Amino acid sequence: MLNRFIYILLATFLISCNSNTVVSSSKSVENNWNKNDIVEFEIPQLDSLQLYNVFIDIRNSNEYKYSNLYLIASIEFPHGKFIVDTLEYKMAQPDGSWLGAGIGSVKENKLWYKEKVRFSEEGIYTLRIEHAARNNGAVEGVSNLEGITDVGYSIEISSEQ
Repeated sequence: MLNRFIYILLATFLISCNSNTVVSSSKSVENNWNKNDIVEFEIPQLDSLQLYNVFIDIRNSNEYKYSNLYLIASIEFPHGKFIVDTLEYKMAQPDGSWLGAGIGSVKENKLWYKEKVRFSEEGIYTLRIEHAARNNGAVEGVSNLEGITDVGYSIEISSEQ
């Protein structure tokens, strides 16, 4: 438990060191990430004239069994509009080494989600993230995804305005 706290503290510190990051948040996934557990975040009101890049932040351990990660991410706008995306991210090299950053068995993955986005509606946006993992050849999804320890997001000011 102490190691997990140290990793979260370190990740928060590293993210806060990036002056372009305007908001970030993460939630721990206890034990396994159940396919019915949707991780939800409220995105506070941002400057409607600014362009932003949105990232999904995933922390995985060596218990993660796959070389990629499938996610379903949706953004609900303040006035009810939805955008839903099915995403695939490469998590490991062909030799099995993790692509994320970090020392030890836990890796931090900063995954592109949206580029040059403008949050033009006034109010709170809601970001929802769920996993869509499947075993090869299986129709049913993986009920409990092992090895994902934290799910989060970060929003940065785009360098291209």
